[in-house]
Amino acid sequence: MKIDGTHYRTIWVADDGWSVGVIDQTKLPHEFRTLRLASADDAARAIKGMVVRGAPLIGATAAYGICLAMREDCSDAALHEAYSDLAATRPTAINLKWALDVMVEALRDESGHERIAAAYACAAKICNDDVEICRQIGVQGLSLIRGIAEMKPDKVVNVLTHCNAGWLACVDWGTALAPIYMAHDAGYPVHVWVDETRPRNQGASLTAFELGRHGVPHTIIPDNAGGHLMQHGQVDLCVVGTDRTTARGDVANKIGTYLKALAAYDNDVPFYVALPHTTIDWTLDDGVAEIPIEQRSPHEVTHMTGRSDTGEIVTVEISAPGSSAANYGFDVTPARLVTGLITERGVAPATREGLLALYPERKHG
Repeated sequence: MKIDGTHYRTIWVADDGWSVGVIDQTKLPHEFRTLRLASADDAARAIKGMVVRGAPLIGATAAYGICLAMREDCSDAALHEAYSDLAATRPTAINLKWALDVMVEALRDESGHERIAAAYACAAKICNDDVEICRQIGVQGLSLIRGIAEMKPDKVVNVLTHCNAGWLACVDWGTALAPIYMAHDAGYPVHVWVDETRPRNQGASLTAFELGRHGVPHTIIPDNAGGHLMQHGQVDLCVVGTDRTTARGDVANKIGTYLKALAAYDNDVPFYVALPHTTIDWTLDDGVAEIPIEQRSPHEVTHMTGRSDTGEIVTVEISAPGSSAANYGFDVTPARLVTGLITERGVAPATREGLLALYPERKHG
């Protein structure tokens, strides 16, 4: 995707050929800044501090974290230490562990300079594959938007999304937003209701930033407005991303997704989840019981950062002083509330059978 006419991915190898560049997403939407990662510790801090976020991008960053670790020490002990440190940064998104496992497998029989070269090659492949997977998710999801557009000629297709599942959450294109970008570029009249997504406001800051820079019409709404819009026929479909999907189709996504799914179910609004195969955790069934839910700092709930009328970026307390706060990062939407899963291979029912029809190789483990 492009920022002010310049194409960017969210992560890249710098001009020096070994350090890694990323977009500092904690500064968006008020400032576009890139950062240089020069060590595995830098990569771990970037993931944990949400300089980079979104399940696919977390995995890509962890992969390059392994590369940076191998430059410093390419021993097996250093590899396993880097694996452990990076794996501990964020517990919910399965892409993190998936990417680390892919890296370890690729380096298992390598040593010395060959191990370093193999690490960079594997990380680059993870990133390139993610771009193509997300592009294919866009192609598959476009058919859903096209179908609605053809049923309401000369009228706008209204899509509601939650959190940020665009190109900033991936290497490029995104998951939930990829079909929207393709629909817009194909000339279909599409408008996006953007949940603000408290407490970190990834919708108001990141999704709105993306859509605005691409020219997609959108409106930021308070998190609790979605049900009202659905009751009044102003939402044609919901499309969200996911950080982990179980083998039977339960989906973990940013906190508040479950409530949107309930509202959509009550108002007969289709509710789709867009995901790459790397986000499917085939080892889990019951998402509510089995998916670990990250709990983040209460400070994210009690304080908010924004730009003042004078243009200064400030953080202010918004809660009653002395009040405690709980900050659950994700919730789980049961498969029964999901209309379909949009993957790079097609759109499947949110069932074990639906997923296995797209990924038959998983029938044998």
